[in-house]
Amino acid sequence: MALTDEAIDKIKQMILSGRVRPGEKLPREADLAAELGLSRNSLREAVKALSVINVLDVRQGDGTYATSLAPSLLLEALSFIVDFHRDDTVLDFLEVRRILEPAATALAAIRMSDEDRTELGKVLETVDVDTPVEELVAADLEFHRQIAVGAGNSVLASLVDSMSAPTTRARVWRGMTEPRALERTLAEHRAIYLAITSRDADLARSWANVHIAGIESWLRTALAD
Repeated sequence: MALTDEAIDKIKQMILSGRVRPGEKLPREADLAAELGLSRNSLREAVKALSVINVLDVRQGDGTYATSLAPSLLLEALSFIVDFHRDDTVLDFLEVRRILEPAATALAAIRMSDEDRTELGKVLETVDVDTPVEELVAADLEFHRQIAVGAGNSVLASLVDSMSAPTTRARVWRGMTEPRALERTLAEHRAIYLAITSRDADLARSWANVHIAGIESWLRTALAD
């Protein structure tokens, strides 16, 4: 094992064991290097690597802290990778959405609070078939984001959010080129919303599957043409 990798592993074990808890400050560099049996060089490289993926927060003039370790924070590294997707990988992202979002929608039907159901309905009320495509897509993103949050699983919500952004351009493209795409999207959103408000997890899952699969099917055909 490379010295930096060994240092990373030892710091990780400190956090996992509870020696350093989320939000707490790490011992000063000299003390930490001695405690872990590391050179200060290896320790610095490890701290640098762990700060890139938001495990550690280096505060100039103050010290190094463990972050909150919240899933949304740790998954920002995934968002960085997602930002470099190519157009020919959009179908891959839609495939992942088709796996994740029906499950999130089913959970939201069970777990979402009455207040959050009301807010979800308000998103639907902001758009209609005459809404410009860009505004409708923005509402579409917000609709799916609120459902993912309503599932009550922060890891799942972060993953859904990360997978959603790369498909934005495809959604706009569909809205501008496919006949009655806007009407279909609004109708499917309404069906998903009604299933969630009825607390029918199976129906919510089914409609979410239909909705994402429809986008995926359209894009496969469009790319083939």
